[in-house]
Amino acid sequence: MKIILLKEVDNLGEAGQIVNVKNGYGQNFLIPKGMARLATPSAVKAWEEERRQAGRKHAKRKEDAEVLAKEIESVEVVITAKVGEENRIFGSVTSQDISEALAGHGIQIDRRAIHLDDDIRLLGVYSATVKVHAEVSCQVKVRVEPEEAIADA
Repeated sequence: MKIILLKEVDNLGEAGQIVNVKNGYGQNFLIPKGMARLATPSAVKAWEEERRQAGRKHAKRKEDAEVLAKEIESVEVVITAKVGEENRIFGSVTSQDISEALAGHGIQIDRRAIHLDDDIRLLGVYSATVKVHAEVSCQVKVRVEPEEAIADA
């Protein structure tokens, strides 16, 4: 019996593969558990069409992510922080701060997609990695400047 695997099955194959199995194994175990479906000609045709559409959607998402990555790389985010001795800032600049600064430029990025190599605790220019897609990541330039003191009037 030919079946299309819907999930990965140990010692049999990965999701999307068309494999031959014994009738009892397919009808009594794989199909009722939702791990496979019968590989009829119409099911195979539908499966191939789903694969084509999924490939197109994936390519479109990747293309959009590459455009977003170029936009992010062209932006320099400026974060102001209170400064103490030797240009050390109070606390540190986090991925949340960078995410909010990017939102100020009209770019919505989840803070969990931003990775800092080291803690940012001094004034200066730093680089952070932004993962915008499983296959696309980019660098954003982060400038940390001191907060301007408010003059009493």
